[in-house]
Amino acid sequence: MNKIVKSILVVATMMVAAQAWAVTPAEVLKDLKQRIAPDKRTAVWDVKTVTQKGIVNIIGTVGTQALKDAVSEELTAKGITKFDNKLIVLENSVPEGKQWAIVKLGIASLRCEGDHAAEMATQAVMGTPVKVLELGEWCRVVTPDDYISYVPASSIDYKTVEEMAQWRAASRYIVTAYCTRLVTEPKGDETVTELTMGCILEYKGATKKGDWICLATPDGRTGYVEKESVQDLNVWKQQTFDAAKIEKTARRMMGSGYLWGGTTTKVTDCSGLSKISYFSNGIILQRDASQQALYGKKFNDWHEAQLGDLLFFGNQKTGRVTHVGIYLRDGKYIHCSGQVKINSLDPNDPLYLYPTLSISRIDGMIGTKGITTVAQHKWYF
Repeated sequence: MNKIVKSILVVATMMVAAQAWAVTPAEVLKDLKQRIAPDKRTAVWDVKTVTQKGIVNIIGTVGTQALKDAVSEELTAKGITKFDNKLIVLENSVPEGKQWAIVKLGIASLRCEGDHAAEMATQAVMGTPVKVLELGEWCRVVTPDDYISYVPASSIDYKTVEEMAQWRAASRYIVTAYCTRLVTEPKGDETVTELTMGCILEYKGATKKGDWICLATPDGRTGYVEKESVQDLNVWKQQTFDAAKIEKTARRMMGSGYLWGGTTTKVTDCSGLSKISYFSNGIILQRDASQQALYGKKFNDWHEAQLGDLLFFGNQKTGRVTHVGIYLRDGKYIHCSGQVKINSLDPNDPLYLYPTLSISRIDGMIGTKGITTVAQHKWYF
């Protein structure tokens, strides 16, 4: 009889506890994830709940302290107060002095896992600031577009908070040429490093005639580059939206091949082409086509498209975005599919391939979610 009574009491206690929660902790965190960390490409979220002796233990890993704090705040707001937030925060696990880094190679390849055989996620050029989440032979980092991936430690130069502040305040130049080199002396042929459009280096001086300037890489290597190949970053950042410049950059890549994960003027994928073209105008887009499609002013009729609008393609039944192009004019657009080329949205045009899923206008939307500029980004200035 006592066993039966005890069993009834246990069940009753469980029912009371269940009734005290409008939703379970697991349900609360599932909903929270969908709101603040839905995309594993831009957020580390491995969160589980284990209830022991009436206490909800929150275990696992998140990328930032802000995510951990959000878990505690959300549970409390939902009336769940008996919990222990044991989440490991990656950014807090990195020792002081290595929490920031700057890409030191002309082009660094970042992968989905820490292995040269892993799928390439994206690329970053010299002078790109990154936030370090995990150390190792391969470091897990966040790029300025919030993309999370792995880069070889040999491709970056670690910086302290003070060194990052000094870099932001330094006189810097950005490469505006499609491709060039930093050489050991003016008009010399010995290469210090290759440079592609978007590389950022520190200014160290100029020749007497001023046609060559001395620049330093993030890891302190110095050399010379023709002045016509670069521009003062403080001047470059002041540019306003320029669809013609975006078009010019994209057209300069005509005929170049396709590389999954490519985001440089050397070689690119479809969303890399739009990123490069917009970055030449000082604008930072999201990394992948499916991410880029979420932002900007949305519309569907291609007859309303203007130069520079982003066109998204994919599965017409599911709406899944798999490709992006840049609208030119008269129904034509430029994109990277096999190679950078021009096709048409007009079904009567021989260059027609497929219909769009949606169209996004970036012009007039700078500063809205998912669309920023180098000038506005705190990692650069």
